[in-house]
Amino acid sequence: MHKVARLAMAVVAAMVLAVGIVAAQDAEVDAEELNFTLVNKTGLVVDQLYISAASADDWEEDVLGDATLADGDKMKISFEGGKAEKKWDVKIVDEEGDEVIWTELDLSEITKVTLFYTKGGKPTAKTE
Repeated sequence: MHKVARLAMAVVAAMVLAVGIVAAQDAEVDAEELNFTLVNKTGLVVDQLYISAASADDWEEDVLGDATLADGDKMKISFEGGKAEKKWDVKIVDEEGDEVIWTELDLSEITKVTLFYTKGGKPTAKTE
């Protein structure tokens, strides 16, 4: 094989390797582990919990699965989100089938979300 052909093959191989490395790094940059503690102070059992990007049209899967979150209990929630997405919506469905949604939570900054109702019955979330 000629020196020029070998050099061209080496350059092509290096470019393919470089593109693969950049793509792998981009995938890592796009994903971010988000963690927070959810505290249930609603007075009711939470049967379902959904977290979805604020920009999404649909809810993701029920985070609790078959589990529930009793009043007074807390649970560590971890999920992978995109670094570009900063605002998240949280929806619960309680034991009575009522849905409550909290919107635009910055879960990249929040470490604890406490759900409760005010004396007037308004669903509220305190974030830390």
